[in-house]
Amino acid sequence: MATVSLDQLRKVYPNGNVGVADASFDIADGELLVLVGPSGCGKTTLLRMIAGLETISGGTLSIDGRVVNEVAPKDRDIAMVFQNYALYPHMTVAENLGFGLRLRGHKPADIRQRVASAARTLELEQRLSSRPAALSGGQRQRVALGRALVRDPKVFLLDEPLSNLDAKLRLSMRVEIARLHRQLKATMIYVTHDQIEAMTLGQRIVVLDGGVIQQIDSPMNLYDRPANLFVAGFIGSPAMNLLHGTLRIGHGWTFATAHGDIELGEPPQAAAWRAWCGRDVVLGIRPEDLQPQDAGPAALSARLEVPEPVGNEIFLNLRFGGQALVARVSPRALPEPGSTVALRLALARLHLFDAQNGMRIDA
Repeated sequence: MATVSLDQLRKVYPNGNVGVADASFDIADGELLVLVGPSGCGKTTLLRMIAGLETISGGTLSIDGRVVNEVAPKDRDIAMVFQNYALYPHMTVAENLGFGLRLRGHKPADIRQRVASAARTLELEQRLSSRPAALSGGQRQRVALGRALVRDPKVFLLDEPLSNLDAKLRLSMRVEIARLHRQLKATMIYVTHDQIEAMTLGQRIVVLDGGVIQQIDSPMNLYDRPANLFVAGFIGSPAMNLLHGTLRIGHGWTFATAHGDIELGEPPQAAAWRAWCGRDVVLGIRPEDLQPQDAGPAALSARLEVPEPVGNEIFLNLRFGGQALVARVSPRALPEPGSTVALRLALARLHLFDAQNGMRIDA
């Protein structure tokens, strides 16, 4: 396996559009790193630059300490798994798995050994004589993974490999990829627009927007301490509630919004927030940190519009003045639609952002 290093990597198209702006980070040997962001954020462009399928406009790309900016894709010792599987329909599974090795001049005995090993790892031994049309979507994706696996490359690149699968298959294939990574201890770079996929697979996650890296961190740090408003709104499902307003201090702390005041009492972050009183800020509240209040003082009251039962929990879609809010609650706490719900906040888990530049205000 190998390390990958990006130093001020940049992609500028002939029309002047910037696809990737000065990306710098290192990927450790054996790490599974995920590139995530909305469509058009530059994640696939960045992956294709690492693969050698996109020219590099500036900066340096190194694989295992070797600068590969001008190295052809076939000489970078990487293997790429695509979104659409890219299997040859007229070939059997065994032939698909071994095709790249044949092109590289491997001996038949070596090809048979590698194909058999990959088939065992991916549980495809009973399907080696089948053609792609006879396989399920999950099996086809495993063949695509196996075709990369037989190469024994330094780096695996996976470009939205699960996006064509249904929800149940995506879940099982996520488990498959995580298992494969643990077994191989391989360096993997994985691209997805699905933040749940990113959170469950990545050891570290690179969040991109508009070609710019917004934050690089572990999944839980991204969730618990988003660096800015974009990350706060993108990571998490349902998304974080974001309310614009100002902090005030009286007989306790209040967050004043155009839709009404939110009582904060004495938040643990008070010392760090004091300098921001009277200034435009954004308060972030995760849905699970907004809970119905049976008794005692409520932070705010909101009208329940639509409850969404999802089995082990319920998403309450609420209206606080003109502001939409979502609370994630126990299925046993289901008020009637149209009723007013008193809500309390988990004060220690509130997030505050500068309304001007969107950056996190640290407590």
